[in-house]
Amino acid sequence: MDKKKIVHQLDTPYSTAKWPEIALDDQDTVLELLCTLLSPIGEHRAQHVQRSKGKRDTKRKRTEKSPGTIKAPSPPPAPELLSHIDVGLVAVTRRLQNLSKDTRADPPKIQLLATGEDKAVQRPCAAVFVARASQPSILNSHLPQLIAVASQALPDEEPIRLFGISKSCEARLSDALGIPRVSCIAMDADAPGAKTILSFVRERVPPVTLEWLAVARSGEYQTTNIKHVATTIGARKQVAKT
Repeated sequence: MDKKKIVHQLDTPYSTAKWPEIALDDQDTVLELLCTLLSPIGEHRAQHVQRSKGKRDTKRKRTEKSPGTIKAPSPPPAPELLSHIDVGLVAVTRRLQNLSKDTRADPPKIQLLATGEDKAVQRPCAAVFVARASQPSILNSHLPQLIAVASQALPDEEPIRLFGISKSCEARLSDALGIPRVSCIAMDADAPGAKTILSFVRERVPPVTLEWLAVARSGEYQTTNIKHVATTIGARKQVAKT
């Protein structure tokens, strides 16, 4: 009969927040809507943005230019949607961190866009889409906590939704945006053409919640919680005699 022993562990409520559970059919629907919405950006990059070949190539072209060279016409402006999204894990994390710096009643003075009248307007984030299958969990495990805290920065807005796609979709998102790799996308609440996808996500995905956050902010003393776990003692290894 296996022997058991009691192991004592310090328990903490400040554990990792859970990702919202999303049905596979909903993931497929959102992926199709997202790629359709982003495809004009990739088409604009493919037609009007020349990929860099390095500093040496740029230097060579600069020396080859002659005074009589006719200037090429300037490309059309990029789709308006491009200024309403953040692409990449670093960019999205930085935006959520900025929002999380100030969750008081006063609106945070961050993530601002300059208008034609030189006034600053806020960019409320509506949803964050993550290609979870393409990266280890250690890289994106901080997103639920950041999103839960950042959602409190703008209490008058809808909470930020976290939409994790468990199937491999990085290649499709890369093609839609016209860039080599895409793992994470944050979208503004007023992003042009995004009403359908944001309505669907808000309807199907619950907000991320941290039950312990209110307790932590109260400043009340919390007693130490020690867990007592019963574990089985394995058989002792036999040391071979020489």
